[in-house]
Amino acid sequence: MKTKLIFTSLLFLLASHLFAQVSFVAKVSKEKLGVNERLRVDFEMNQDGDNFQPPEFNGFRVVAGPNQSVSNMWINGKRTYSKTFSYFLSPTARGTFTIGQASIEIDNEIYKTVPIDVEVVAAVDIPKDGDNTDIASQGDLHLVAEISKASPYLNEAITVVYKLYFSPETSISGYRVIDNPSFADFWSQNIDNNQIKVQEGTYQGKPYLYTVLRNTLLYPQKTGKIQIEPLSLDVQLQVRTNRRDIFGRPFMTRTNRTLSSLNRTVDVKPLPLEGQPANFSGAVGTFNLDVKTNKTKLDARESLELSVEISGNGNLKLFRPPSITSPTTFEVYEPEFKDRVTTTESGMRGSISENYTLVPQFQGDYTIDPVIFSYFDPKSGTYKTITSGELLIEVEQGPVASTPATGSQSTYRQPVVMANEQFKYIKLDSNLEAIDRPRFFNSVAFWSLFTGPVLLIPLFIFIGRKQKHLQGDIAGQRLKKANRLAKKYLSEAKKNRGSQTHFYESLERALHNYLKAKLSIETSDFSKERIEGILLDRSVSPQASSEFINILKSCEYARYTPTTEGAIQLDYDNAVEVISTIDKQITKA
Repeated sequence: MKTKLIFTSLLFLLASHLFAQVSFVAKVSKEKLGVNERLRVDFEMNQDGDNFQPPEFNGFRVVAGPNQSVSNMWINGKRTYSKTFSYFLSPTARGTFTIGQASIEIDNEIYKTVPIDVEVVAAVDIPKDGDNTDIASQGDLHLVAEISKASPYLNEAITVVYKLYFSPETSISGYRVIDNPSFADFWSQNIDNNQIKVQEGTYQGKPYLYTVLRNTLLYPQKTGKIQIEPLSLDVQLQVRTNRRDIFGRPFMTRTNRTLSSLNRTVDVKPLPLEGQPANFSGAVGTFNLDVKTNKTKLDARESLELSVEISGNGNLKLFRPPSITSPTTFEVYEPEFKDRVTTTESGMRGSISENYTLVPQFQGDYTIDPVIFSYFDPKSGTYKTITSGELLIEVEQGPVASTPATGSQSTYRQPVVMANEQFKYIKLDSNLEAIDRPRFFNSVAFWSLFTGPVLLIPLFIFIGRKQKHLQGDIAGQRLKKANRLAKKYLSEAKKNRGSQTHFYESLERALHNYLKAKLSIETSDFSKERIEGILLDRSVSPQASSEFINILKSCEYARYTPTTEGAIQLDYDNAVEVISTIDKQITKA
C-alpha cells in the first residue's frame, strides 16, 4: 500500500511537470490577404511573463495594438492560464513578408515565437479586417474607378477616373499609393492630380464630398474582355470620436485607412474587317495629312527636304506616318522621326512626322506620287482615307540621263551618259621636276614635333578629369550598362518586329536567356511563379518582377491572338525597361 502511494505521488509530480511546460506561439488571422485587408497577429503564452518584445512587422503598418487580454480559469481543480498580445496590421505593398520572432521572459528564461510568412496579393472586392469592427468603421470612405467607355474599339482611347468619396464628417489630409494597376494589355499614362480639390456629389444615392485623385489614359492593345486591376491607397484622415469638448463639439482623431477600387472589366471590340483599306496601319482617331517640301526647283546633287506629317487626336504614339514613293533617280536617306504629341485626359493630340532628305542625280522634271493615309474613326465606326496631292520637282542643272525618267513608277535606273569632255580636267601627261630635300632641323615639322606634346598636356588633363568625373558617376554608368545589356539580349526580337510570331518567340527566348546568364540556371523549365520567386529572392522589387512575368504572359497570349504593330513596339519598349531595371536591382546568390 505504501509502495503504491509513492508510485502515485511520483506519477502526479511528473504529470504536473509536463503540464507546466511553457508555450509561447504566434498566430495570424490569415496567411494570404489582399493589400486592402487587415491582418490580426496574436502572441499567446500559457504563463505570465515580462519584457515582451514584438517583431518589426516589415511590410506592414500597425493600425492598432498591442491589445492585451488575460484568461485565468479553474476547472475541476485544474488551472488554465492564457495571456495574449494582439496587433492589427495593414499591408504597405504586395509581396511575401515575414512576421518575425517575438520574445518574452518567463522565469528568467527567454522564449521566442516561430516566424510566419504572410502573402499579400492584389486588392479583393470584399475586404475583411481581422475581426476588429472598431477599425473597419473608422471613416466613411469609398475609392471608385469610373471608366469613360465600357466597350471601346481596339486602340481607342478610354479614361479611368479615380475618385475618393468621403462623408462631410471626415477630413482627408493626404494619401500614398500602395499598389498601382499594371495595365498589362493597355498603352497607359497616368495624369495625377497634385492638388486635392473637394467637390460635392452623390454616391449610391447619398450626399458625399469627393476629390479626383488621378486620371489614367488607356489604349487597349488586344480584343475581348480585359480586367482593370484595382488601385490601392493608404489614406491619412481625421474622423470624429465619441468624446466631446465642453462646448459639445466632438474630438477628432488621426488615423489611416487602406482603400482599393473594385476590379473593372472593359469589352474591347475588334476593328471591322469590312472596308478595311490595304494600307491601314492601325491608326485610330481623327487625323489630317500634310505633305510638303522646302523647295520645288533645284539643281542635281542638291538636296531638298520632304515632310510627311499626321496631326489630330488618336493613338499617335502607336503608329508611323506612311512612306513616300520617290523617283528612281533620287537618293533617299533614312527619314528623321519627330514626335510633338501631348497626353491629355481625353487622349493623345498633336502631330508626328517623318522628314526625308532627297537628292536628285539628273536634271529633268519629276513627280512624287501622292501619299495615301488610312485611319479608323471610332465615332462613325468607319475607315477614312486621305490622299495628298502630287509634288512636282524641277531639277534645272546637272547631268542628263539617256532616257529621262520624270515619274516615280519606273523601277529601272537609267544609265548615265558621259559627256566627251567630262574628264577634261584630268591631265594625262605629267611634267615632274626634281626638288631638293629640305633640312629637317628648324623646319615646320621639327618645331611641330618638338612643341606638340607640350601643347597637348592641357588637353590630356581635361580628358583625364572628364574620365574621372564619368567614373564617379556610378549610377549613370550602371544605367548605361543596363541599357546596353537589355538591347544586346533583345537585338533578335528587334529584327523580327515585322513578324508577330517570330517577334514574340525571340522576345520570350531573350528574356529566358537573360535570366540564364544572370542566374546561371535554365529558367525555361520553370513556372512563372517560380521565376517571380527567384527574382524576389535576388532583391528585385515586386513591381519589376511582376512586370517581367506580365511580358512573358504577353508572349504566350500573342501566339493565339492577333495584335498590332503598336502593341509589338509597346512590348519591346517594356522589355527593354524591365531588363534594365532588374539588372540594376538583382543581386548575386
